[in-house]
Amino acid sequence: MPLLRFDLIKGRTDAELTALLDAAHDAMLEAFKVPVRDRYQIVHEHEPSRVRIEDTGLDIPRTDKVVLVSVTTRPRTTEEKTTFYRLLTDALSKRCSIASSDVMVNFVTNTDADWSFGNGEAQFLTGKLCGKPE
Repeated sequence: MPLLRFDLIKGRTDAELTALLDAAHDAMLEAFKVPVRDRYQIVHEHEPSRVRIEDTGLDIPRTDKVVLVSVTTRPRTTEEKTTFYRLLTDALSKRCSIASSDVMVNFVTNTDADWSFGNGEAQFLTGKLCGKPE
């Protein structure tokens, strides 16, 4: 947790996808200070005709390398989010040759009760995660 979902246009190699996921994970680790094995990532690839990611009138150029990253997470501070935006675009630019103009991010915030990591339990609520009392 957080859960990162990547929506992209089809056509990247497995090596390119691995580099993208690793870059995003490293940005998340630094921005949110989560454990290294706190890694939940899903890639959804779409036909070019099935993706429209425009710029809300901001004149941001997009290419076929465009990436939409949806971050589902417990509440994060504005500083954590803006740090993540910067670290993510820097890492994707350096390691994947994806322009910062091709990276769009949105956050979906939820609470501790909204997470179960398995076994039919809400581990944040039971205290198995983050030292919360049962």
